[in-house]
Amino acid sequence: MVTDPQRACFEAGIKFGSLYHQFAGTPVSPDSAPSLERAMEESIENQPFCEAVDVDIDASALEDAADDHGYVELTGRFMEVEMRIVYEGVTVRTEMVMEDGYPLMQLVTVE
Repeated sequence: MVTDPQRACFEAGIKFGSLYHQFAGTPVSPDSAPSLERAMEESIENQPFCEAVDVDIDASALEDAADDHGYVELTGRFMEVEMRIVYEGVTVRTEMVMEDGYPLMQLVTVE
């Protein structure tokens, strides 16, 4: 039998997989970063049990990496993400940060 905390953690993983793989590769510039952040947040918040998503795209890192056309493809190295998932009274907080060049998605708390 799956427990409520296990299901809440599973739901968090689904949300992260959806967010990352839906938006990785999106052309983004420092000017378009704020609207892309909002689109990512609102898209994932539509999913069941997702209470909040906070996406922070590093505009200065985008500017440093931009090609001759002024944009780059979005990858984990340009963003930090936090999510709050609530399932049957269990709150899961998660984050995505870069660790050793890899976008690590991890649990922060399960309450």
